[in-house]
Amino acid sequence: MTFKQSANLRIKLLSDRAQVPEYQTAGASGMDLYSCLPPDMKEWVIKPGDIAMIPTGISIAVPLGFEGQVRARSGLATKNGIGLPNSPGTIDSDYRGEVKVALINWGREPFVVTHHMRIAQLVICPVTRADIEIVHTLDATDRGAGGFGSTGLV
Repeated sequence: MTFKQSANLRIKLLSDRAQVPEYQTAGASGMDLYSCLPPDMKEWVIKPGDIAMIPTGISIAVPLGFEGQVRARSGLATKNGIGLPNSPGTIDSDYRGEVKVALINWGREPFVVTHHMRIAQLVICPVTRADIEIVHTLDATDRGAGGFGSTGLV
């Protein structure tokens, strides 16, 4: 399978324990990000309601004109209540620090993160920057200023 658009993602391993992100299937949009726990740490327990910044042991160079979106893994979310409090998290093209994943435990039980666990997905997406224009009026629409729930619940 060939995608219509591709981007060269440069990855730096910050630890010999780090695992390179990888796509699990030919049609996958996101590549899995893996935890990279310190050698002296067997597991990282996230209690219900807590947020933990889990290291991946990598830094990346997202190409200019793209962003890295860090997203929750659906299996962790539905089976364990594990998500990202800022989903999707954005990795800008000029960031070069370690990729860390903020995981939140919305579940009822403590959740255990182990070394090399698949903890999130990374999707590389094109970005369009807006040219800002200050105006005195905006064009009218049928919706107007209707906000949350203004178009109905269904």
